[in-house]
Amino acid sequence: MDERTALRLLAADLPGAGDDAAIVDGLVVTTDMLHEATDFPDGTTRYTAGWRAVGASLSDVAAMGATATCAVAVYAAAELDETELRDFVQGARDVCEAVSAEYVGGDLDTHREFTAVSTAIGRTDDPVLRSGARPGDALCVTGELGRSAAAVRLFDADETERANDLFRFTPRVAAGVRLAESATAMMDSSDGLARSVHQLAEASECGFELDWDALPVHDAVEDVATDAADRRDLSAYFGEDFELVFTIPEAELDAVRDDVDVPITVVGRTTAEEAIVADGNPLPDRGYTHGGD
Repeated sequence: MDERTALRLLAADLPGAGDDAAIVDGLVVTTDMLHEATDFPDGTTRYTAGWRAVGASLSDVAAMGATATCAVAVYAAAELDETELRDFVQGARDVCEAVSAEYVGGDLDTHREFTAVSTAIGRTDDPVLRSGARPGDALCVTGELGRSAAAVRLFDADETERANDLFRFTPRVAAGVRLAESATAMMDSSDGLARSVHQLAEASECGFELDWDALPVHDAVEDVATDAADRRDLSAYFGEDFELVFTIPEAELDAVRDDVDVPITVVGRTTAEEAIVADGNPLPDRGYTHGGD
């Protein structure tokens, strides 16, 4: 059973689940678990691991259109090395500072595999869910795609300094807060653009038309991709970029672009038909899923 199947199994007992974070009386709560074998390639520094682990949870807060308040993390490793532990905490503190949140601690444990569990808390009185997309809305993304995929390729090539730099993303909290005023549906791209579009379509009971040529692809992808098909795989299906994927009335786009400090790209549009296509062809529901392909 993969993660998505498990979530559907639990949906009847957990009706509040299904978005990037839970909302309780204006409080946004989310948690993530990352493992060395699946999430931190060889060469990932503990500083980058702390940044990335906590950043993943802060990205979920951003996807709800909420301000980020604070974060905690569990650090577990085979041994508690002083330098590695301090580096991890510094990375966690720095990513929090980047979005005006505070890192307030967590828990320590020993474990045969380095593992980080992070929880972030935010606030909003008007969360943006995945279920509000409407036919005619523009489908947009923040930033650029393929950053993490390129980093993994660079880790494999022992270009660890550049790879670590690419692995440290800035959660789009400020953009998410502004987008909450206009976006009709939103989530982050941790599972990849293609899978995110399928998840938005399922939640909103709509379809999408995607334009492959419109995708904003990170320059690093051009350096590591072997051909055009590989470039598309890295930018659309790999995931773990933690950009925002959202729908918005086209009339709102210019105002939003003027107010946020990150590029916003229109990559498609919402349709009434429940088909999901890219350049007229079915878009595969393919991306990152825990416990599956």
